[in-house]
Amino acid sequence: MKKKAWLIAAGLTMAIGGAVANTVYFRPWSINTFFNRVSLTEGLDSPQILSDLRLFESWGLRGHNAKLDDISDAHEASKLARARRDLDTLLGYQRAKLSAEEQLSYDTMRIALTHQLAGEAFRYHDYPINQLWGEQLTLPNFLVNTHQISDLTDAEHYVARLRAIPAKLAQVRAKLAEREQRGIVAPHFALAKSLLGMSEFVAKPVEQNPLYLSFADKLSQSKDITVEQGQQQLALARDAIVQQVYPAYRQLIADTEALARSHHRDDGVWALPNGEAYYAWKLKGHTSTSLTPEQVHQLGLKEVARIEGEMRTILLAQGESATDVGAAMKKLGEDPRFQYSDNEAGRQKILDDYQRILQETQAALPKAFGHIPSATLTVKRIPAFGEKTAPGAYYEGPATDGSRPGVFFANLYDIKGSPRWSMRTLAFHEGVPGHHLQTAIAREQRDLPLFRRFTWHTAYGEGWALYAERLADEMGLAPDPYDKLGRLRDELFRATRLVVDTGLHAKRWTREQAVEYMQSHTGMTEGDVVIEIERYLVDPGQACAYKIGMLKILELRERAKTRLGEGFDLRRFHDLVLRSGPLPLSLLESQVDNWIAAGGKA
Repeated sequence: MKKKAWLIAAGLTMAIGGAVANTVYFRPWSINTFFNRVSLTEGLDSPQILSDLRLFESWGLRGHNAKLDDISDAHEASKLARARRDLDTLLGYQRAKLSAEEQLSYDTMRIALTHQLAGEAFRYHDYPINQLWGEQLTLPNFLVNTHQISDLTDAEHYVARLRAIPAKLAQVRAKLAEREQRGIVAPHFALAKSLLGMSEFVAKPVEQNPLYLSFADKLSQSKDITVEQGQQQLALARDAIVQQVYPAYRQLIADTEALARSHHRDDGVWALPNGEAYYAWKLKGHTSTSLTPEQVHQLGLKEVARIEGEMRTILLAQGESATDVGAAMKKLGEDPRFQYSDNEAGRQKILDDYQRILQETQAALPKAFGHIPSATLTVKRIPAFGEKTAPGAYYEGPATDGSRPGVFFANLYDIKGSPRWSMRTLAFHEGVPGHHLQTAIAREQRDLPLFRRFTWHTAYGEGWALYAERLADEMGLAPDPYDKLGRLRDELFRATRLVVDTGLHAKRWTREQAVEYMQSHTGMTEGDVVIEIERYLVDPGQACAYKIGMLKILELRERAKTRLGEGFDLRRFHDLVLRSGPLPLSLLESQVDNWIAAGGKA
C-alpha cells in the first residue's frame, strides 16, 4: 500500500515538475496548461496554502505540512519576478484564437498580474504586525484551525511547524526593521494591541496555550494515534513551545515595544511616503474599478441617506422613534428583548441559533439556486487569543478533499454586539447564501483552471455576500420587521464604510472623526465601531469593496430582468455568477451581458 502511494505521489510530482519546467523554459502547448502551471507554482511556493486546500494529500504528498511559508522580503521579490515572467508568457498567446472560456481566464489573470506588478512600488507599505491579520495572529490561528491531525505523520509535522516558528518570526522582525527605515510603521494602536495579544499569548502556562490545547484535542480524537504516541508528541510540542515558540515571541515583543515607544501616529495611509498613490492602488485592487476616493466617498453619502430613509419607515411602523436612526438602533441593541445572557450558556445559545438559521436557509436554497454545493458548513467561536481585536465574524473555506467543512467564525467577546435582530443577516453573509455558498461552488468547478476556482476578488466576494443578505430577505428568510431592520442596519454599516475609509485615507480624517461618524449613523456599540475603524486603518480600501460589489450585482440582475422579461430565471442568473468563479467586476459584467445576448439560457 505504501509503495503504491509512493509511486502515485512520484508520478504526480513528475507531472507537476514537467508542467512547471515546460512553462519556465518553453511556452506551454496549451494556455490551460499555463494557467495550471501558474497555480501549481504558487501553491508549491506556499506550504500553508497547500495545507489549507489539501489538494495533494490523497496522492500521498504531505511533506508540505511540516513547513511554514517563506515571507522574507527576498522571497517577495522573487514572487514579483515570477509574476513578471508569467505576464510576459500570458501576453504571448493570441487572445483572439482562444475559446470564450479561455479568453475569460486570460483576462482574469492579466488583470490580476498587471495589478500585482503595479504595486511593486508599494511592496513595503504593509504592516507585518497589526491587530487584525498580523503574523503573530495568523500563525497560531493557522496551526489551531487548519493543520489537521489524522495520524502520527500529521502530528510529527505539527511539531516540525512549531520548531519552524522562530525562523518565521525572525523574518517578521526583519520586515519590521526594513519598513521602519523606509518610514513605514503601523499605527500606534495596532502596535499596542498586538503587544497586548502577544504578551497574553506567552504569559499562559504552556498547558493553557491554544497551540498545546488544540494539539492535545486533535491527538485524542485521532483513531490512528496510540495513547503512547500521542503523549510522546504532546511532550515534544510542549518542549518546542517552551524552548522555541515563546522565546521567538518574546524577541518579537521586544522589537514591537521599541517601535511603539518611537512611533505614535494613528493616521491613514496618506501619512506614509507616497501614501496617496498607495491608497489609489489599494482601492482599485479591492473594488476592481477606477473609482476615485472622492467618487467612492460621495457614493457612500448617497447610500447612507437612502438606507436611513428605508429604516425610518420600518421604525415608525413598529412604533419606534425614527428621528435619529443611529440612536434608535443603539436603543434596540440595548433592548433586553434582543439580548442573550452574558455568560457561557448565552454564548453557546448564540452559536446554536446561528446553526439553526443556517439549516433553515440551506433548506430554502433551491428556490434561488440551481446548483447547491456538497461542502458542509459549521459555526465556531473565534479563538480567545484573537477575539479582542477581531472583527464581528469571518469565514474560512472548506478543504477540497472534504476533510474539513467551511467555518463561520463568530466573535462573542462582547455579547452586546450580537443582538438577536442582527444574527440572521450575519449568518446569511458569512454562511449561506453568502461566503460559504460562493466559495464552495467555485471550488467545485473542476472544469475551470485552478486559479479561477481559488482566487479572490474582494468586490466580487464581499459584494456577493452583501447581496446575499438582501437576497435572503427577498426569499422570506427574515420575516420579522426587526430582522429586516438588522439587514438594513448592516447595509447602512457597509455604506458608512465608503465614507469613513475614504475619509481616513484620502480626506485625512482622524480616527476619532471616523468613529463618531460610523457610531452616530449605525448605532453600533463603541467597542464594535472602534474595532472596525482600526481595521480600515490597517487594511485600506478593503471596506469599500462590499457596497460597490453589491451594487454592481444588483445592477446586473436588474439589467437581465429588464432585457429578458419573462425569460429571466433567477436561478440561472445566480448559477452564472457563481459558477464562473470569482471575477473582477468588469469581467462579471461582460459575462452577464453575453448571457443576456444568448437569451439567458443555462
